[in-house]
Amino acid sequence: MENISFEKRDNIAVLKISRPKFLNALNSNTLLELDSIIEDVKRDKDIYVLVITGEGNKAFVAGADIKEMSNMSVFEAREFSILGNSVFRKIEKLEIPTIAAVNGYALGGGCELSLCCDIRIASENAKFGQPEVTLGITPGFGGTQRLARIIGTSRAKELIYTGRIIDAKEAEKIGLVNKVVPQEILMDEVMDLANSISKNAPVAVRMCKVAINRGIDVDIETGIQYEAEIFSHCFSTEDQRDAMAAFLDKRKIDKFKNR
Repeated sequence: MENISFEKRDNIAVLKISRPKFLNALNSNTLLELDSIIEDVKRDKDIYVLVITGEGNKAFVAGADIKEMSNMSVFEAREFSILGNSVFRKIEKLEIPTIAAVNGYALGGGCELSLCCDIRIASENAKFGQPEVTLGITPGFGGTQRLARIIGTSRAKELIYTGRIIDAKEAEKIGLVNKVVPQEILMDEVMDLANSISKNAPVAVRMCKVAINRGIDVDIETGIQYEAEIFSHCFSTEDQRDAMAAFLDKRKIDKFKNR
């Protein structure tokens, strides 16, 4: 991989966009590499949490690569958008939890990358925005869809229409990020969170994610019915039997088996 580094730390995987000379901007090659790694993550049953971040302390991902986009034809622009949306949708649909460790600029495609993660933790120097209209285009990797779902339609329209860039404090205030921490402890904070998640029953955590993601787009009655199905499914797992037996015996379970 030229533009991405990837490592596993026990049951946690850390994926880092690594184009520091270009503030980690997303070009086609980077998106293809990202797609390949996400496919590997999907197949790896020993990964319980995925962390996504950027190289260095200036940028998470500063956006899509404007140099590559500047001379695109209508057809090429459509294909670029389809590629980015396809990759980001794969991240969003991963069964395992995903955490964006936003360590600097998260603009345009970078903001959109953070939006497709389940949880966003930002450093104090992080900046967020969808400034595409200042370049004569719209968000192309899901920004018009996910931003409104996360912070509400009115706030999303304001940010997208104006192209305004906001700091981490404002991002936290409007619910765009879960927490803001000093730059020097960002990855420690994120890894602590990832470890806290990974210690729980992996099947149950995955089922919770699926239930939330599916339920948010349907009526409450349908969502509750779906919840009942996944709740009952958990009773077919070894982890449920082991954990409840441990609780009744007043002891801590050593480690979940992920089955």
